[in-house]
Amino acid sequence: MCMKSGFIAIVGRPNVGKSSLLNAIIGKKVAITSDKPQTTRNIIQGIRTDDDSQMVFVDTPGIHKPKNKLGKILNKQVYYSLNDVDVILFLIDITETLGKGDKFVIDVLNNVSVPVILVINKIDKLPKEDILKKIDEYKDLYNFDEIIPVSAKKMDNVDRLIKVLKSKLTDNIKYYDDDIYTDKPINFIVSELIREKILELTFEEVPHSVSVITDSMEYSKDNVNVKATIVVDRENLKKILVGKNGTMIKEIGIKSRVEIENLIGRQVYLELFVKVIPKWRDREKFLNEIGYKEYNFDK
Repeated sequence: MCMKSGFIAIVGRPNVGKSSLLNAIIGKKVAITSDKPQTTRNIIQGIRTDDDSQMVFVDTPGIHKPKNKLGKILNKQVYYSLNDVDVILFLIDITETLGKGDKFVIDVLNNVSVPVILVINKIDKLPKEDILKKIDEYKDLYNFDEIIPVSAKKMDNVDRLIKVLKSKLTDNIKYYDDDIYTDKPINFIVSELIREKILELTFEEVPHSVSVITDSMEYSKDNVNVKATIVVDRENLKKILVGKNGTMIKEIGIKSRVEIENLIGRQVYLELFVKVIPKWRDREKFLNEIGYKEYNFDK
């Protein structure tokens, strides 16, 4: 049987469930999830391989109007990824009204030439009539190749989406070995899992001001010693993350350790440090060091 393959970008405004959909399709946790917008900061490749296909997914940061240098880099990553894929999934949240954010994404899509599939997520939250209304609302805004309602959380209709995607694949090459499900190194995923727990446990002002760097992972026969630094831009945020008598940092560590142990299948000893770097989101050198590379789009 001929192996079909291709690259698929997942786009949409922040907080519509892009990472949840990616994880549902891959069948493994390759992208962190949160109810806070702008959770995803990197173009994360998730790979789904079966007997007759290999899909390489690009989970882009949510398209938004940037407020700082990090935001500008994230948006540039989105535009960069759309130039070199075979299919685009435009994901919307059925519970959200059509707004400027969605129209902003559609304006971006007007500049691409690949098939675009509209995926309406979170259909488990509303009755069938509302799903039909949402389809009617969007179908005339753009010439979508397909419109597919799903629930990433409940896995509703995800199999149909996968079937449709397979029909759009154009390459005849296997890009990754069968056992590879992401192109990201282990230390990156560890950093993201720690950041996910910070998102879960802290207030609105904290998440956007936090980055996590895995400093070292030392393997022994039965366990792994992990050291990681949490970077914030203000001293008061450091106090929040440490918590009274270290209670918050301890809770972050406990929850993170469970996720990391599930990932690598060994006992984990985790040490967390909190460091203040003022205005790190506008420091180009620091952003480059932690992986947010600036692309030259003028070429």
